[in-house]
Amino acid sequence: MRAAIFLLAVFAALPQPARAVDKLDGEAIRRAFEGNTVSGRYTNGGFFTEYHDPDGRALGHNGWQPNRDACWTTRADQVCYYYGPQSDRTVHCFTVELSRDLYVLRNTGNGRINALASVEPGNPRKHGDHGESWYCDGLISKAPEPLMSRRRVASR
Repeated sequence: MRAAIFLLAVFAALPQPARAVDKLDGEAIRRAFEGNTVSGRYTNGGFFTEYHDPDGRALGHNGWQPNRDACWTTRADQVCYYYGPQSDRTVHCFTVELSRDLYVLRNTGNGRINALASVEPGNPRKHGDHGESWYCDGLISKAPEPLMSRRRVASR
């Protein structure tokens, strides 16, 4: 009996293994993505790479075409992307889990894994807006003004 109690005490004193996956809240997602490039592969095989500009623009491509009027924002426990002009916009929101340095993006609607990604510091792929106006209409993560366009960003 003493041996069993001793073994239980020894096991209880051992360090507990780290959690394999950490679910990030909105602020942690913002800190990880803002000013950095998120690149990865969708579960259906497509590749994406997007620079998360601090002004809210998502520059690069979302796997199927170059981004145009693409913006990102964080909420309480998710990141949301808005693609296209307001009249023809698509919206995709994801929860984000971190496992070591791999980010797992899950659809908020059904909880299924949408993509696996990594974060590269800064904008190493030189994603840009190609000189075109960019409109995020206040859907950005840190909006200094209610309406945002590339021209306003460039004039600062």
